Amino acid sequence: MAAIHYHEGRFPPEERIHWPALIPLLGPAVAALARYDGALGAVPNPRVLLSPLTTQEAVLSSRIEGTQATMSEVLEFEAGQEAASPQRRDDIHEVLNYRAAMREAERMLETLPLCQRVVREAHRILLSGVRGENKSLGDYRRIPNWIGPPGCTVEQATFVPIGADKLPAAMSAWEHYLNQDAPDRLVQLAILHAEFEALHPFLDGNGRLGRMLVPLFLWQCGLISQPMFYISAYFEARRNAYYDGLLAVSQDDAWTDWCRFFLQAVRVQAEENLEKARGILDLYEGMKGPVAGITRSQYAIHALDWIFEHPIFNSSGFASSAKIPSRTARRMLTKLREHEILRVIKPANGRRGTILVFPDLLNIAKGRQAF
Repeated sequence: MAAIHYHEGRFPPEERIHWPALIPLLGPAVAALARYDGALGAVPNPRVLLSPLTTQEAVLSSRIEGTQATMSEVLEFEAGQEAASPQRRDDIHEVLNYRAAMREAERMLETLPLCQRVVREAHRILLSGVRGENKSLGDYRRIPNWIGPPGCTVEQATFVPIGADKLPAAMSAWEHYLNQDAPDRLVQLAILHAEFEALHPFLDGNGRLGRMLVPLFLWQCGLISQPMFYISAYFEARRNAYYDGLLAVSQDDAWTDWCRFFLQAVRVQAEENLEKARGILDLYEGMKGPVAGITRSQYAIHALDWIFEHPIFNSSGFASSAKIPSRTARRMLTKLREHEILRVIKPANGRRGTILVFPDLLNIAKGRQAF
């Protein structure tokens, strides 16, 4: 089968969007997003309490590109546990870079609109020190590339993006569309995501960057109050449909079908994100009294906040990182373990302290009983 080539001359496609097919999906998607944002606004310090969801998004977005690291492995690695293999260590570093790139993009959006400068800086951080770091960090590709089985020729490729010589102008057109008014913001975002993936502006990291743009765009447009929207679970669970939908845009001009898929993803993930955010908030509110009563410490709520942000952690670093006196910190951890709020997953080994987990929080973040 011949490779599908980039849809040159067919962006933006709004005049070819069949709006009657999308209107029934728009209301439910917007309503679900609004309900999720309402819950997000009720979460005190969402960057802390929703930290596991942010890590899970980085894990799932990276997994779509072939990494195998789990959220638990990422958090255990941050707590001082060695990775199971060099391959898994590389996977973990890619996930950590995803989080760092997202944080930097958020910082830049405090003073800049979402633009090529933000995207290029996020790319530089995303690939820094990991596989692909030799692939022009922060720079658009200057050579042809194609997508297909490892080692395939361009004739054997599944998809051939736009030529490198036409890429600067195409990215300028993408940026222009990004920051112009549109009939509907969610449809605009669906189009932007598909176009970014089709342009494939970098030699590596395009898929992750394209998904990173989703919460950033929703935040910039005021559809959510924090840049915390987790869409990759839907795409990862439907990976074939996700890729087929993107390919069909170039092959068949199937923009409307792609927008239908994307709107469904927004609605489903807004509902799932809402359930998890409420679960985390309920857990937090429900733990305040027990933790204060168990530890009998003035640091109880401070420690609880820290544990929500670090649901897997090393006991030896708890006192210094949480800024709690060492003796008090040791006593608090002992009490929390005795009452099974915390659980040991790796006993102390040499200089490395005990690695502890807060299972109730991670079970909510993963959406299943993982601990």
